[in-house]
Amino acid sequence: MQRAGGRCRQPPEDGPMENGGGQEPGAPRAPETPEAAVRPPRARPRLVFHTQLAHGSPTGRIEGFTNVRELYAKIAEVFGISPTEILFCTLNTHKVDMQKLLGGQIGLEDFIFAHVRGETKEVEVTKTEDALGLTITDNGAGYAFIKRIKEGSIINRIETVCVGDSIEAINDHTIVGCRHYEVARMLRELPRAQPFTLRLVQPKKAFDMIGQRTRNSKCMAEDRVASGKETLRLRTTGAATLEEGPSATEEAAARRVDDLLESYMGIRDSELASSMVETARGAGSTAALAAGLAALLGDFAFPEEFVVQLWVAAGRHE
Repeated sequence: MQRAGGRCRQPPEDGPMENGGGQEPGAPRAPETPEAAVRPPRARPRLVFHTQLAHGSPTGRIEGFTNVRELYAKIAEVFGISPTEILFCTLNTHKVDMQKLLGGQIGLEDFIFAHVRGETKEVEVTKTEDALGLTITDNGAGYAFIKRIKEGSIINRIETVCVGDSIEAINDHTIVGCRHYEVARMLRELPRAQPFTLRLVQPKKAFDMIGQRTRNSKCMAEDRVASGKETLRLRTTGAATLEEGPSATEEAAARRVDDLLESYMGIRDSELASSMVETARGAGSTAALAAGLAALLGDFAFPEEFVVQLWVAAGRHE
């Protein structure tokens, strides 16, 4: 047994010790070590989010995801479906509202609604103009879908094509697993005056009965408003991080870049726009920015004009 004054005192083998657990009579009491006086670090709070299927379901709880794909897997596990059934998610509304689309960040009080696969439909399109009038985004987990349809455009004249429809195939060539900018490039490269076929999957719609049975819970969920600026930032790849929400300046720069993406590429993606802003602000020149974009998006080629406008939109001219 180590006597008083040592850092470690072992209990006796034959029953309890007297005088405070083994200190010999008359021996000075061992001082507390600094390690013993330090309180253990406070545990990180559990991040638990509430979720429903947008067409109607009980409320589930999810936690423990670190990226977008894991988020979809957690939601699927709660409702006993495959992750591939989920087309996209909206925050605080069960409606197909592209302004409430789950992008790169989730507020800690946000309620997540998952929109799942509904009916499949095929439409034939003839490209009479270079632009179809589609703005495309993706869910970060393999599905590209329609975020906006330009009024008066080719697609706008086809009534069966709707915002929220997932693009599953172009001329029977599946595009599941492609990023939105790849899909936009495929559509842009289709020849004019030659018909092509789009296979689309629309989000599952609620039956009136289901809507009535879940209306109260949905209304409660849609009334939830984030109480603070702290958000969970999700990335298509890599781990999620808990951080403060973007500043007004950062949000404005990301919106400008998102608009630029739509005008050049026919896509909108708030996460990608934010990542591009970060890339621009970490670059020392437009040449370095071009290299950073290549690392971010692989071999997708941006014209020099786009890189310069991105540089300005990200606030690097200030």
